[in-house]
Amino acid sequence: MVQLGIDRITEYAKLFSGKRIALITNYSGISSALRDSLSVFLESGFRVTKLFTPEHGMWGAMDGAKVGDALHPKWKIPMISLYGEKRRPAKADLADTDLLVYDIQDVGLRYYTYIYTLAECMAAAAEAGLPLAVLDRPDPLGDTLSGCRIDPRFDSFVGAHALLTRYGLTCGEIARYFRARLCPGLSLSVVPMAGYRRNMKWPETGQLWNLPSPSIHTFHTALCYVGGCFFEATNISEGRGTAEPFQIFGAPFVDMDRLVKELRARLSEPRVAFRERAFTPFWSKWAGQACFGVEFIPLSDDLDFMLPALTVLKTFLDLYPDKMEFRSYADVSRLSSLSGDESVGGYLAGKVSLAALDEAWRAQQLEFARETESLRLYR
Repeated sequence: MVQLGIDRITEYAKLFSGKRIALITNYSGISSALRDSLSVFLESGFRVTKLFTPEHGMWGAMDGAKVGDALHPKWKIPMISLYGEKRRPAKADLADTDLLVYDIQDVGLRYYTYIYTLAECMAAAAEAGLPLAVLDRPDPLGDTLSGCRIDPRFDSFVGAHALLTRYGLTCGEIARYFRARLCPGLSLSVVPMAGYRRNMKWPETGQLWNLPSPSIHTFHTALCYVGGCFFEATNISEGRGTAEPFQIFGAPFVDMDRLVKELRARLSEPRVAFRERAFTPFWSKWAGQACFGVEFIPLSDDLDFMLPALTVLKTFLDLYPDKMEFRSYADVSRLSSLSGDESVGGYLAGKVSLAALDEAWRAQQLEFARETESLRLYR
């Protein structure tokens, strides 16, 4: 089993001993023994004086919900939300802090907000002259790269800093990327994992699935979240409010037999199976209404769902041009916020082929790979 950064904090006791620690974490900050990170720190004799929490708060508020400050019910430590009134620790929040420590499970995709909480905390630490440490965790999707780098015109809290859609970096490596781009003077430490290889997908780590957010239920969910997240910008349900978010897509107005017949003609990806699927979300889009559409089942951990997801999105649009809508969701104001540039919109409008889009994106992936190679911690 891969050893996580949190599993190794006593090996790095010099980094934490005698420090007033502000821990940036949530329910996904757990050890290999399934102990929460706060308890691991305190029971190891280290002093945690403050908690900062990202989207979903400490306890798993639903997607996009603003979270307020609170007091930890067991340890009576202040919990300051970075997904409520503010996204970055204020100067006063850091007045009694010697070290910030980040320990949150990432999902490896640009539109996941936790990494921007990390970037904001790094910037705040640099401004305050404080060091920051990251307890490293796997990228569940390994080091596979896909999608494009985000155009700075579309920077938001679901995409920024010229990241690829699927960037193939661990938490510690993306912290090194942010330091290089945003705050080169920051004193950054990474407590590395042991036994980790950069191309590992989650099942290879030996770790039990660590739910990173309320709608990423399984590793299969994470695989289909690649590209499947783009449906958030439409009125097509991406399965939120069901047991299979990002694996099922549909709406009440869809003829699922017609949809799947068309997909069988357009999709030729052997690493995923699909079928007709009706479902009823209990919250989010079309809550309480029967939706008709398609279910995807990954057949390989090496699935890259990016291009298949775009094919599915265009198929919905081609079949239902008068009923499909583009809309906002949570932090997302437009499709470009999620996709990173205007090329997906161009593909959906028939202005660029999927092959041409893929070729342009591959050039950006090679550029990103060259840029990040020196930041990697694992081989």
